[in-house]
Amino acid sequence: MEQEEKYNLDFLRKLDIQINQAERDNSDNARLLLFRLEQSRTSFLERNNEVKERFDVAFNQLVSKSEMITLSTGIFQGTLNREIFNKHIIDRVILECIIFHAGLHPNENKLFLSANSKEFGRREVIEILRDSGIQYFNKTQNFLGWLQSQSN
Repeated sequence: MEQEEKYNLDFLRKLDIQINQAERDNSDNARLLLFRLEQSRTSFLERNNEVKERFDVAFNQLVSKSEMITLSTGIFQGTLNREIFNKHIIDRVILECIIFHAGLHPNENKLFLSANSKEFGRREVIEILRDSGIQYFNKTQNFLGWLQSQSN
């Protein structure tokens, strides 16, 4: 979301520059262009608001279904026993937390959403997650699609 917001602000800045340039030109083409640029700006902002609203709905659904995972000695012991993420101890702790929590809820849907596909998207990690009954999503769009399919 933060990266998308940066892209959106950059796009709006560039669009505003084009709008300002078209406003200074009194030709027929410039007036038509100005009208269309202003329409585009309005449509873009409306779409952006819709995306934020959909995100808020999805986030609220997630919050209502999510559960806090409390660190425990067993989780830390698991990080020592698993030979993965040797250079990334925090990722190892995250993975162990998820696996530990999944074991407490064997009959529920378990999902993990992380854009860190460099680490969590590795074949061996996906296999560990799958063996623990956890579905991994590396893109919010894919997760939202899955979430939407569950509410139908």
